[in-house]
Amino acid sequence: MNELILELTEVNPREFFGSQNLNIDLLKTYFPKLKIVARGNKVKAYGEPSILEEFEKQMDRLVAHFGKYNSLDKHTIERIITSNPEDALLESSSAAQPIMHGVNGKIIKAQTANQIRIVESLQQNDMVFAIGPAGTGKTYTCVALAVKALKEKQVRKIILTRPAVEAGENLGFLPGDMKEKLDPYMQPLYDALRDMIPAEKLAHYLETGVVQIAPMAFMRGRTLDDAFVILDEAQNATHNQMKMFLTRMGCNAKFMITGDPGQIDLPRRVISGLKEAVLVLKDIDGIGMVYLNESDVIRHRLVRKVIDAYKKTEHNS
Repeated sequence: MNELILELTEVNPREFFGSQNLNIDLLKTYFPKLKIVARGNKVKAYGEPSILEEFEKQMDRLVAHFGKYNSLDKHTIERIITSNPEDALLESSSAAQPIMHGVNGKIIKAQTANQIRIVESLQQNDMVFAIGPAGTGKTYTCVALAVKALKEKQVRKIILTRPAVEAGENLGFLPGDMKEKLDPYMQPLYDALRDMIPAEKLAHYLETGVVQIAPMAFMRGRTLDDAFVILDEAQNATHNQMKMFLTRMGCNAKFMITGDPGQIDLPRRVISGLKEAVLVLKDIDGIGMVYLNESDVIRHRLVRKVIDAYKKTEHNS
C-alpha cells in the first residue's frame, strides 16, 4: 500500500480540518478507497497511486482556497471536489474579487467558474445569455451585476421581467396592482434584491421606478435607455416575445437573459424563444453566451445529483 504525507505549513491545521475533523471526515466520503489520517499539521493517506494523486490535487485546491478566504465548509469542499479540473479558475485572483457588498456587508461574489465567466462576459458585451439548469446561480449573479451597475451610476434603472406562463400573459383576472399580480412569478428576483439592497431603499426604488417589475407583455413599444434589463426564465418566451424583447434595447443599456432549456413550460409545438435565440445570435459580436452545468450548482448537494439522475433518464428514454 502506497503512502502520501501532506504537511500543512501555510494554514492553521485545526481550522482547516474543521471542528472534530468534520472536513476530513467529509473528504473521506469522496475517497472511500483511501485510508486518511489527520494528526498535528499532517495529513497521511494510504491507497492506490492514481487515487493518491487525485487526492493530492484536491488537497492543493482546498488549501489554496483556505489560504485565500481563511474558511472552509462542507459546501465549499463539495463544490471544489466535484467541479471540473479546468475550474481551477475559482482559485484565480479574479474569483476573489467581490461583485459588490450587500445588506449587512454580505459579500456577493461569483462562486463557480461559469459564474465568473458571466461577470467577465458582461465586461466585454452589452448583451449576455446565461443558460443552465436550476440552482446554478445564474439569476442571482445577474441581479448582483445589475445592482452593482446601478450603485456605480452606470445605469439609471433596473428592469426585471419574465414570462408569466403559469397565469398566461393576460394577468387582468388576478387581484391587485401590477406588482401584486407579478410578485409570485418574480419572487427569485425579489429574494436576490433583498440580499443586496436594504429594505427601505428597495421599497423606495420600486415606488419611484428605479427598480421596475414588468411582464414581457408590457415591454412592447418601450425603448430601454440607461437601463440594466434582466429577462429571467427566458426558456418560456415565445419567438415573438423574444424578438420583441431583444429589440427594446436602447442606448447605454445592458441586457442579460437567463434560462434553463430543460424546464420549458410552453405548450407543445410552441418553439422556445431562448432555444431559437442562441442559435440565431451565436455569431454576433457584442453578444456573450455562457453555459452553466451541474458543476455550477450551489444549492443543496442533492440538487446536482437530481439533475444528473434526470439527465441519465432522459438520455436513456
